[in-house]
Amino acid sequence: MKKDDYLICYDISDQKRLKKVAKFLEKELVRVQYSIFIAKNFKKEQIYEIADKLNEIIDPKEDDVRIYKIKNSGISMGIAFDLDEIFIIR
Repeated sequence: MKKDDYLICYDISDQKRLKKVAKFLEKELVRVQYSIFIAKNFKKEQIYEIADKLNEIIDPKEDDVRIYKIKNSGISMGIAFDLDEIFIIR
């Protein structure tokens, strides 16, 4: 099964939810900046599991989480989708 790299970034308005998101992602991914993590060699199903867990933690009315698929050793810029949609940039 194909594995890809993904970039996950967030802006969480509530301090308690922010800590939960950061703690969860620190267990699963590699932090590259304060609110940016990278998922190296992940299957699409693994990213969906992470997205599902994040949806349980965040408040979608107040928080913003973005997941970008990294293509060809770089990020292809385009439209970013929220967690309610597929999150691959084309």
